[in-house]
Amino acid sequence: MSQQKLDFGIMLNGPGSHMNAWKSDQVPNDASTNFEFQLNIAKRAEQAGFSFVFVADGLYIHEKSIPHFLDRHEPLTLLAALAPVTQHIGLVGTISTSYSEPYTVARQLATIDRLSHGRAGWNVVTSPLEGSADNYSKGNHPEHDVRYDIAEEHLQVVQGLWDSYEDDAFTFDKTNGRYLDRAKMHTLNYEGKYFQVKGPLNAGRSEQGQPVIFQAGASPKGQAYAAKYADAIFTLGEDKDAAIRNYDSIKQQAIEQGRNPNDIKVYPILAPIIAKTEEAVERQYEEIKALTNIEEALDYLGRYYDHHDFSQYDLDAPFPDLGNIGQNSFRATVDAIAIRAKEKHLTLREVALEETVRRSPFTGTYETVANLLIEWFEDGAADGFIFGPHIYGTVYDDFLNEVLPILEAKGYYDTGYQGTTLRQHMGIPYKENRYSKQSIH
Repeated sequence: MSQQKLDFGIMLNGPGSHMNAWKSDQVPNDASTNFEFQLNIAKRAEQAGFSFVFVADGLYIHEKSIPHFLDRHEPLTLLAALAPVTQHIGLVGTISTSYSEPYTVARQLATIDRLSHGRAGWNVVTSPLEGSADNYSKGNHPEHDVRYDIAEEHLQVVQGLWDSYEDDAFTFDKTNGRYLDRAKMHTLNYEGKYFQVKGPLNAGRSEQGQPVIFQAGASPKGQAYAAKYADAIFTLGEDKDAAIRNYDSIKQQAIEQGRNPNDIKVYPILAPIIAKTEEAVERQYEEIKALTNIEEALDYLGRYYDHHDFSQYDLDAPFPDLGNIGQNSFRATVDAIAIRAKEKHLTLREVALEETVRRSPFTGTYETVANLLIEWFEDGAADGFIFGPHIYGTVYDDFLNEVLPILEAKGYYDTGYQGTTLRQHMGIPYKENRYSKQSIH
């Protein structure tokens, strides 16, 4: 039996990952801004032993955006609100390196890390949508690979600022009037191509040293970035063989960067369709599919291609050759769509409808899905999973009440927490301060 245990995070994604999840009777229609609803999801995940909640984000919308993206909470504000009303679960939020200042990001995340006693994490994104540039005064949207060059400097600055103080820098010595051991305060003086930041940061370190770094880039440039800097990576997980290849690639690149591959965790997306019987599974799948019509599906598909207008094409002709459209946005996603459409001879209609509710590999009865999770884990396709159901409702209930107990009974899951910080939950080491000669941990 495996000595390791499966690990789970959960997305706080409004009513769910489906574009029209808000239409379902299983969730409140204002779920994207309903704090009580989101708090309930987080608290139930905490009771079930999930390592973290994750809040995604985007910086550009228009009238054809996913409906519940039109009005949703800013991630760090939401996580700050969750910090005092949760006790164990990690708090992970998305921030763009293309449209934020590293000094501000460092302060914000350091504050959440301190408020939560070492439970903060940062999902580093480069903002794929070109329209994001229209909402900021930074000029044109940077090209795909340039965005990762900016992201590299941005993260170097943020992590450098988080090391402004060694762990025991603040002495609070009233007798001698010394608030701080100044020898343990450090100025960054970063001079890069994109950022010039002096420091130090006016924030000390937390119980886990630094917030956990998450990343989801699947392009070669994005994966190389993640292998160098990330503590955890979100992947698509569309099938097990592809997941294994992706997992092996990430771990190998981590080794090439001089890292311990066990210190970087891989979390495929988990959007299960589960029920007691196969017949009930199929009914559930059809009900989710029925939430979307073809016009809405085309709009959803267009998001990956900078909101390209797909209504101009024949729905029942082969999926069109789009050239470079989308290459500066969701590059890995649009490449995967093109490959799948060509290999399976899919029409535009089939691709669009499939994208709104992709049939997850984890579709089946409770026992079937539990065994598949174990199989992926044992075969080296995942260290854990990021749970993001199409709709938060019965599938969430069933996963917590039916699937997790099977995993626990088989020895692959534990609802208890092994420590107090997010790093401890995930089994990754404390982040040492670069200036410390000898860690006190």
